Amino acid sequence: YTASVILFLVKPRTMSSNTGKDVLLERVGNAGVITLNRPKILNALSLDMIRQIYPQLKKWEKDSETDIVIIKGTGDRAFCAGGDIRSLADAGKVGDPLTQDLFREEYTLNNAIGTFKKPYVALISGITMGAGFGLSVHGQFRVATEKTLFAMPETAIGLFPDVGGGYFLPRLQGKLGLFLALTGFRLRGRDVQRAGVATHFVESEKLGALEKDLVELKSPSVSDVAQVLNTYQGQSTLDAEKPFALQQHTGAIDRLFKASSVEEILENLQKDGSAFAQKQLETLAKMSPTSLKLTFRQMQMGAGMSLQEVFVMEYRLSQACMRGSDFYEGVRAVIIDKDQNPKWKPSTLAEVTEQLVEESFRSLGDRDLRL
Repeated sequence: YTASVILFLVKPRTMSSNTGKDVLLERVGNAGVITLNRPKILNALSLDMIRQIYPQLKKWEKDSETDIVIIKGTGDRAFCAGGDIRSLADAGKVGDPLTQDLFREEYTLNNAIGTFKKPYVALISGITMGAGFGLSVHGQFRVATEKTLFAMPETAIGLFPDVGGGYFLPRLQGKLGLFLALTGFRLRGRDVQRAGVATHFVESEKLGALEKDLVELKSPSVSDVAQVLNTYQGQSTLDAEKPFALQQHTGAIDRLFKASSVEEILENLQKDGSAFAQKQLETLAKMSPTSLKLTFRQMQMGAGMSLQEVFVMEYRLSQACMRGSDFYEGVRAVIIDKDQNPKWKPSTLAEVTEQLVEESFRSLGDRDLRL
């Protein structure tokens, strides 16, 4: 059984009640509302949930009665903390097709969000990482709150910042996206908007009223939605006087991460010698060397690609990671044994050959992602 089939057997879908459903899809007024409903596991996204959201999103896009789509998470701890990577690792060890299906269908959903023809608003309160990034950033509006915690921590588990990270991150100011992609640095609250990941900041206690106002809009244009969000943002003064966490380091990030290789970034950091540079060196030393090199190339290439081209590239990379060993070792060290001591293979950047990197980006022929 794939994980999604097991999920289906464990949780029979009852149309009459919402209890036990991992994702709720409802029409409220003129809005389609998607609620990720697995609060105990921080609304982690499964293949089963993707298979429910995607067709509904396509239906709402065509439906003349639906003017706007809102996506949110249950509980106040997370919007979506990521994908169900443990199931993915288990599947990969036994050659289960979940390792192909999950990435293919998730990227197809991410692309549907990126090309969605109606206003799409993601309320990203709480933890928003990995798959949660993919469900939010490609839509027109992302609303952060003081509870938002954003990061793309994939290099720490032998992966790369996927779900369109290769498109979105290089388009942030300066070298900020590359910095976030390699280090997994965590942005909180208002900083998620200041970095450009969120489009708006609204205090969490106002989200209920905001959602009500959005739902009640009649045939809203993108600018109508923006106006409502701007109004709520104007009323949210929390932490407004706090400077951006990376403000004093922006110049350093642009300078130190401007390089033609990961090795050059490390040299820059070593030469710089500041406390900030030292901290980044320590962080990068813990990451999978293969992941760092794949991510660096992904960001370089993605900067000049369309969103669709990026998904095709990332699908190739996902399958390379599934064939390799670092992802399984990363999941073991971080999620299963929790010893935080992964044994990466290769263990140094020098051993990650140009050939290995090239192979990871190579076409999969008829198994390539088709959008």
